[in-house]
Amino acid sequence: MSYPAASLPSVANGSDAPTLVSCFEKQAAQTPERVAVRGVNEQLTYRELDARAERLAEELRGRGVGREAKVGLFLDRTPQLVVAILAVLKAGGAYVPIDPAYPAERIAFVIADAALGVIVTEQALLRRLPASAARVVCADAPSGATANASAPRETADADSLAYVIYTSGSTGRPKGVEIAHRNVVRLFTAAAEWFRFGPDDVWTLFHSVAFDFSVWEIWGALLHGGRLVVVPYGVSRSPEDFLALLVRERVTVLNQTPSAFRALQAVAVRTAPALALRYVVFGGEALDLHSLRPWFDRFGDEQPQLVNMYGITETTVHVTVRPLTRDDVRGGSVIGVPLSDLQVHLLDVGGEPVRDGAIGELHVGGAGLARGYLNRPELTAARFVTLPTLPGVRLYRSGDLARRLPDGDLEYLGRADQQVKVRGFRIELGEIETVLAELSGVQSAVVVAREGDHGEKRLTAYIVGDPALRPGVAALREHAASRLPGYMLPAAFVPLDRLPLTVHGKVDRDALPEPARERPEIAAPYVAPRTPSERSIAAVWRNVLGLERVGIDDAFAELGGDSLDLVAVVEELRRQGRASLTVADLFQHPTVAALAAHLDAHASSELLAASAS
Repeated sequence: MSYPAASLPSVANGSDAPTLVSCFEKQAAQTPERVAVRGVNEQLTYRELDARAERLAEELRGRGVGREAKVGLFLDRTPQLVVAILAVLKAGGAYVPIDPAYPAERIAFVIADAALGVIVTEQALLRRLPASAARVVCADAPSGATANASAPRETADADSLAYVIYTSGSTGRPKGVEIAHRNVVRLFTAAAEWFRFGPDDVWTLFHSVAFDFSVWEIWGALLHGGRLVVVPYGVSRSPEDFLALLVRERVTVLNQTPSAFRALQAVAVRTAPALALRYVVFGGEALDLHSLRPWFDRFGDEQPQLVNMYGITETTVHVTVRPLTRDDVRGGSVIGVPLSDLQVHLLDVGGEPVRDGAIGELHVGGAGLARGYLNRPELTAARFVTLPTLPGVRLYRSGDLARRLPDGDLEYLGRADQQVKVRGFRIELGEIETVLAELSGVQSAVVVAREGDHGEKRLTAYIVGDPALRPGVAALREHAASRLPGYMLPAAFVPLDRLPLTVHGKVDRDALPEPARERPEIAAPYVAPRTPSERSIAAVWRNVLGLERVGIDDAFAELGGDSLDLVAVVEELRRQGRASLTVADLFQHPTVAALAAHLDAHASSELLAASAS
């Protein structure tokens, strides 16, 4: 399925090729009074966004930011974040997103590894920034610093660095992927063959800017004159609240990882809201097409059009595209065909093309390839390669396995190494293993990704050590949380006396045992449920999490529960009569006792209101 190309500039070679800034400024000049960005408490027109970004850019220039300067962004998801991104690019620099939810050690690593000279943040987040040599600019309290008027004003060109996004590293050291303006502009030019994006479209900024799906969301809206609705973190974690936002804002382009969409789908299928969606674009992780059957049964396959896109940070967000229909639910993870300015080669271990239908490692060539990894020339050389079988062609070795189907579509078949994707984030299992092995008493650690009951990936850590010295689950979880972002934390920790080995002496990951149904060792001692509400809630948690017992002071996340489990809990408790319960309630009241008290208090207030009327 293809559509007429959108009116984006062609990505020509040379100094006059468009940049993200020039494309945005052209759009702002054409539609200055159209709303560009909307948040909870404010909205900005294209003229206002341009003006605010220019003021911040002038302050950044006064702090020495110019062409290729890397600027850290340590901001929550609000319209100010979009202003800051645009300001950094206007000043000629490249933004380096740092999620404030990251552990302090990871934040400090990114600041040091990127050698950030300037960090943009806001006053409320200052205390969470580790000490560094970087100059701090508070976007909500500008100092008024300006650049020397006589100094030459540096601007970016199409080949200038636009952003550096850090991904997981197998040695425990995250790696920064360098992407230029040209890469992003050409992404939307190439995608125009498949989509009719335009000024009437409403997009959501649902994802962290430390995840490259956000690049597609932000510039998909702003380069086409559309409106970008910034989704607060709490709303992004509540399918009910997010669905209400989609309806209220009349969102037309929704971008989701399959994991996030499964939670949203469960609520949407039940409530059948009036949606304005034209497209739902999947990316970030493998899509189980069978999981879409409930959506197609309720909403059909024409409006909205569901589209599966495979992509990699190192190749600028998206590589392939495949519109989906109801008939596709019977197939595997079909990812379609490459965008027009990219090439996909399936190669064997010797770098030779495989025959049609055979499995090969997916290599990507063409206009989307990153410069490489920041400060990692050896890793860049290992992953961005030229091969004798394809002389003169620069390729990115993805580590992903695929095969070409008879109709020309590609089918994704998983990883060739120990890298996985969880909720759209690419994770090197070796990084988690390295962090866990640092803890005293741990002789070795192995982490695997297992498929949960809802089709989502769950990380399980296997810990080997002397039982007398081996740390408990609470200590392991606390140590991991101090070093790793939340999406990299194992859902379960399994102690082992020894690791199973293959005949070649390697770890036999397939022979690792399933996590037991026993309640994990957590900080809270076990206290049995006491009231009818506590007993019913604990029973639902046991069933959803597959545990033999749950105590009233146990926190849902510490038991291994994730966002999809939260949705399952809400659905079951609603069937039992708790009609007002939402996922947000479980975030705010994370233990059995707290949730039971909240629900009982709510029921009492409803009874009082009813009797008063």
